[in-house]
Amino acid sequence: MEDSLNRLELRRYLDRIGSRWPLQQALLGGARVADARGALPQRERGPEYVVVLVADAFDGISWLDRVYQAGSLWDALEMGAPADVHCYTSPEFERKRTSMRRVAEAADDGINLLALV
Repeated sequence: MEDSLNRLELRRYLDRIGSRWPLQQALLGGARVADARGALPQRERGPEYVVVLVADAFDGISWLDRVYQAGSLWDALEMGAPADVHCYTSPEFERKRTSMRRVAEAADDGINLLALV
């Protein structure tokens, strides 16, 4: 099912992120995850990958800095596409989960990346 995803690179990405910020959650959603789970091709794809990172260590770091740093650690060449990266503290994540469709979909239907480790 999800074997088409580059698990080795996803683990490497988590290592790169985790060396900077201890993560409470790391979720992967997006069109490639839906493809791997058998979604029909006749649909609006949206971003190929949506990465939601939750770390209380993000507190005090501007949202733009978090996203820039975490996004720059994603290897789009190795993964085959860029990622739409979201970085939140736990309270921010709870708010965004109810207000942003992509975040909600990654939380509800995505892959728990921390379970890959």
